[in-house]
Amino acid sequence: MGHWADELADLAERRARAAELGGPAAVGRQVAKGKLTVRDRIDRLVDPGSWREVGELAGRTGDDGFTATNTVFGRARVGGERVVVVGDDFTVRGGAADPTGMAKQVHAERMAGDLKVPLIRLLDGTGGGGTVESLLDTGHTYVPYNPGWDEVVANLARIPVIAVALGPVAGLGAARLVTSHLSIMVRGLSQVFIAGPAVVEAGMGERVDKEALGGWRVVAKAGTVDLVVDSEDEALHLARKLLTYLPASTARRAVRGEGAAVAEDPSLRDAVPRDRRKPYDLRAIMKKICDPDSVLEVGRYHAPSTVTALARLDGWPVAVLASDPRVYGGGLTAEGSDKLARFVDLAETFNLPVVHLVDQPGFVIGSASEKQGTIRRGARAVAAIYTTTVPWASVLVRRVFGVAGAAHRPHHRHTFRVAWPSGDWGSLPIEGGVEVAFQRRLAAAGEDAAAMKAEILDRLEAVRSPARTAEVFGIEDVIDPAHTRPLLCEWAHEAYAVLTTGLDTAPTTDARYRP
Repeated sequence: MGHWADELADLAERRARAAELGGPAAVGRQVAKGKLTVRDRIDRLVDPGSWREVGELAGRTGDDGFTATNTVFGRARVGGERVVVVGDDFTVRGGAADPTGMAKQVHAERMAGDLKVPLIRLLDGTGGGGTVESLLDTGHTYVPYNPGWDEVVANLARIPVIAVALGPVAGLGAARLVTSHLSIMVRGLSQVFIAGPAVVEAGMGERVDKEALGGWRVVAKAGTVDLVVDSEDEALHLARKLLTYLPASTARRAVRGEGAAVAEDPSLRDAVPRDRRKPYDLRAIMKKICDPDSVLEVGRYHAPSTVTALARLDGWPVAVLASDPRVYGGGLTAEGSDKLARFVDLAETFNLPVVHLVDQPGFVIGSASEKQGTIRRGARAVAAIYTTTVPWASVLVRRVFGVAGAAHRPHHRHTFRVAWPSGDWGSLPIEGGVEVAFQRRLAAAGEDAAAMKAEILDRLEAVRSPARTAEVFGIEDVIDPAHTRPLLCEWAHEAYAVLTTGLDTAPTTDARYRP
């Protein structure tokens, strides 16, 4: 067997022990909870035969032999494209990392960033600096710091980072989850919190179970997690799908998927009711305009009046913004402003053209909005829009009012903009504005005030037509809604032609180097 037979046998034994993770009993407990092991997760996530582990032999040797550390990472391919995957192993110390595990996490971050390939984090545990019990092993405490956090932060500006919560995720693990571009969790299986129930009870005197503290209803509504699914398999499939909308790095442009039929849709002519007080299904419009089955909404449960989604137009990935008229009339809230700014930043970071389907009545007003700092947070969203450089298209579906409405595009540069016949815009809605603008005249009219108001509204109705705005070139075009998809698909091709400048458009897959 050669000169190194004993050493090779020892290495084989260590690899076999590493494959056992925390051992049969710990793995059994993991499976009994309805959870996959970290190695099963990786197998289901990556392309078959593509996994190449790094640091498999990292761990410790004790009285019972070798035990691998609880961070598993390596390189692989997802959909034929190179990625780095790093996962927590809950079967070893509940995912609480030791120094070796932390070193592997840092190495994974650095490797993904330097190779300029996406990073997928599979989180299950604290992912931090160990438990209080570990202090007995080290013999000392330490001043807290987050090892490799410079790499974590730097990756936000250079590669897509997808984080998936696949169990209770606390502390540094929760920070790693949210310091990503897109995050996923599983209903009933995963929870996300700063500290778990036992620590909360000890520190705050509050008794709460982990689902009430950090279950999907809590964290998805708060915007802590972007996407929620029903199983681990769905979460892993969704992680793969998300990468198809994004380029491999900020130095590249997104890859065009399979094109779809580009045709007019006459049903869009009836999508918006004539009665301006009636809401409608904005998401149905979005699905008819974008490629079939391509709309992937992000943050559905958070700030629901603001809609953000990834989608495709004739195969080209785009970022879609919209407002849901069924929630606050589609008005922009404080949380909605934060959501909007973050999503616009995502589009700008990864060179995704933006499509804005506009029905914006303005900021939500009232004392509650003022207490939430809506105008400050809203101004931050406006600033995010104005600092974009990616191609931008706006379709003015209905209302465009106030400061929030003015943020439907970055007005200082060329963008594509059209309106539907249902368009309605101004500094504030005419119905409410009449009471303010004509207050004195209406008060002086006495019993004739109602008739005077009706006459004023009739006169204003004649000038609020989008065609009147088009006459003075206040809007570039007013289109038949049925034509929206063909026009946007044509724009998407032009947008990506512009994006070729300064970006690497070479394919990221080379069959010669496939593992």
